[in-house]
Amino acid sequence: MEQRAIGDRYVSAVGLGAMPLSIEGRPDADQAIATIRAALDVGVTLIDTADAYHRDTTEVGHNEALIAKALRQWDGDKSSVLVATKSGHLRPGDGSWTLNGRPDYIKHAAKASAARLGVDAIGLHQFHRPDPSVPYEDSVGALAELLDEGVIRMAGISNANVDQIRSANKVLGGRLVSVQNQFSPAFTSSYSELELCSDMGIAFLPWSPLGGIRNAAQVGQRHADFARIGKAHGVSPQQLTLAWELALSPVVIPIPGASRPQSIQDSAKAVEIDLSADEIKELSAVLSA
Repeated sequence: MEQRAIGDRYVSAVGLGAMPLSIEGRPDADQAIATIRAALDVGVTLIDTADAYHRDTTEVGHNEALIAKALRQWDGDKSSVLVATKSGHLRPGDGSWTLNGRPDYIKHAAKASAARLGVDAIGLHQFHRPDPSVPYEDSVGALAELLDEGVIRMAGISNANVDQIRSANKVLGGRLVSVQNQFSPAFTSSYSELELCSDMGIAFLPWSPLGGIRNAAQVGQRHADFARIGKAHGVSPQQLTLAWELALSPVVIPIPGASRPQSIQDSAKAVEIDLSADEIKELSAVLSA
């Protein structure tokens, strides 16, 4: 599979968003493991997770533990797989989300994540979401300390705006390697962040690149050009959507969610689609819609 850079690591151009394997509506454990294995077997080497990807209050880190179990059972080259996790976003167990961007908490959470993943150092750790009650520079400063202490190998941020990207990179001394923001044909307001990442050579990881768990199946219905051009290539609208995102910049690495092996197998094929300049222009009309 095509490779793209995150810092000094090269990973598959399409990653696996593992969140659906652990939240409400999740599959049973066997199907979840099979989905991760299917991703690995087709060449996916980036897996996105977070300590907050769980359902109940008693199972913080459920998704991290699940990924660790799948990797232990996999016979392939584990050193080729980059697991990216996050901290700073919490789920109290009632379906809501809360924030904790305190530096001491971020550092504690990162060390707990490393233990669940069974690693000496986390490959990529990202600050999950800005906490308005904590200065952003203080939260990101915790990542700098984690880098210096060797708890994490690379640092990124998520749900960040242009100013926060610049600020984070400054706090990290130029060591910011990734930005994970929501981006899809239905949610294009992060395009300015994508462009900045492209200019800075920082990986941009679109989450919900197909519009979210509930909307992914309707991509072709909601965006006729994606269905039409996908049909011309003989591929699904979902594959076509990922191919378009990949074509926007070499720093883009979409991380579509999956809860079935077939879903990630379908998504991984997006790297094989060669879009013409005219097709990219037609599809990119959603950026100004």
